[in-house]
Amino acid sequence: LMLPGAIATSDPNRIAVIMAGSGEAISYGELEKRTNKLAHLFRQQGLNRLDHYAIYMENNARYVECCGAGARAGLYFTPINSYLGVDELAYVLSNSRSKILITSTAKLDVARAAMALAPGVALCLVVDGAGDGDNIRELDAAVAGMPATPISDEWLGAAMLYSSGTTGQPKGILRPLPKVTPDVGLPLYTFLTQLWRYRDSMIYLSPAPLYHSAPQAAVALAIQAGGTAVIMESFNPEAYLQLVERYRVTHTQLVPTMFSRMLKLPEDVRTCYDLSSLEVAVHGAAPCPVSVKEAMIAWWGPIIHEYYGATEALGFTACDSAEWLAHKGTVGRVMLGDIHILDDEMQPASEGEPGTIWFTTATPFEYFENADKTNESRSADGTKTTVGDVGYLDADGFLHLTDRKTFMIISGGMNIYPQECENLLITHPKVTDVAVFGVPNEDLGEEVKAVVQAAPGVLANAELAAELIAFCREHLAHIKCPRSIDFTEQLPRLPTGKLYKRQLRDPYWAGRSSKIA
Repeated sequence: LMLPGAIATSDPNRIAVIMAGSGEAISYGELEKRTNKLAHLFRQQGLNRLDHYAIYMENNARYVECCGAGARAGLYFTPINSYLGVDELAYVLSNSRSKILITSTAKLDVARAAMALAPGVALCLVVDGAGDGDNIRELDAAVAGMPATPISDEWLGAAMLYSSGTTGQPKGILRPLPKVTPDVGLPLYTFLTQLWRYRDSMIYLSPAPLYHSAPQAAVALAIQAGGTAVIMESFNPEAYLQLVERYRVTHTQLVPTMFSRMLKLPEDVRTCYDLSSLEVAVHGAAPCPVSVKEAMIAWWGPIIHEYYGATEALGFTACDSAEWLAHKGTVGRVMLGDIHILDDEMQPASEGEPGTIWFTTATPFEYFENADKTNESRSADGTKTTVGDVGYLDADGFLHLTDRKTFMIISGGMNIYPQECENLLITHPKVTDVAVFGVPNEDLGEEVKAVVQAAPGVLANAELAAELIAFCREHLAHIKCPRSIDFTEQLPRLPTGKLYKRQLRDPYWAGRSSKIA
């Protein structure tokens, strides 16, 4: 949805994008030319409205134009997780029916191997280096002869993102695209622009990978609003604070693990940067422990906004700092879609009782060319949709998440939601990251297991495990506490903050025909 055209005409030297690490800056005038040239190349290559292409690369200076060209050409573009391997990449390329792949020299070897397994991809464009054949070309060379003016048939395009695939093969999330010009935009984006107070000349700091839905949309909206997007190549807690001070950042969006890492910086480091320019800090994507959020509001002030919404955009909840402080632990009140908390018999759960979160769909979607998965996500009558999250509504209608249903632990007939234990353990000064899940127990069916990434310099041994278990038992019912703790050097967490918990859990269930005890 990037339409830098108006500003490119009136204020062509205004900066649209800055890369945090290199300092490379791209003006609105330059971004307009690049976006138009790439859109012309798409048309020359036979991509017409509703066709698909893919982007597979790390955060870099060319990412914005590679999305923006599709958003102006009526195309579906799929930013792909840049950590995927050959087979995973090939699956998404084939499944998305992508005709063109855009990549970088850093990812070219994987991209080339994946293309051999995805024959539908006719052309690969390399944003920062030479190609090596007719179907792998340098982007700049490929667009060299293209006009820098808009294509004659501009239509609104959009991202078709894939679910992360933590519960099976990733699924493309397809939303119908109205046949309108790009300046009309999508109602959801207009809503978010107003909710998060985006404005002309804002400075947006993006610390997350642009292949993920929230950062990709946020950067697009910042540029659409006439702002400057400062894009971090990767997240580093002190570097983030330095950037806020250096660029007088006004708006940003983070995930809770970033909060935790900044809070664990030494006090003198944390407090030496001027963060007074910040107006709005948004977070989502994963539940935020109450103590972490309390500490962030105490540090940054009441500028922190939280939201909950699946990539599928079934529904959307949000709250500001004041609402959260009055309903600690909430992810907000429903703002899009009608919410229903239902038990396994599809009956409404009592107030305060956890159940599966269903929405009467706010924005229609389907899993691309996967009717079975689309139908699985919907209620029998087709009116409601879920991604399997579990939560409850409090007396004022604020939603509280308890877990993803697939990781609920049933121990001795008791339902245990791991999130509560995870939220507690992450607050311990000797813990950097943690995952809690169920492992087999012959007597109880399942028991609670924690896998912990110890803080730097902390010895991960039996004494630490005993200390952490005792810490849990001080604050939680014993049934909810881990019976044992294992340690790992690094949890398999995406840069987006999402944890591949299944990778950790599955080895404990090896050799069993079912993971349900």
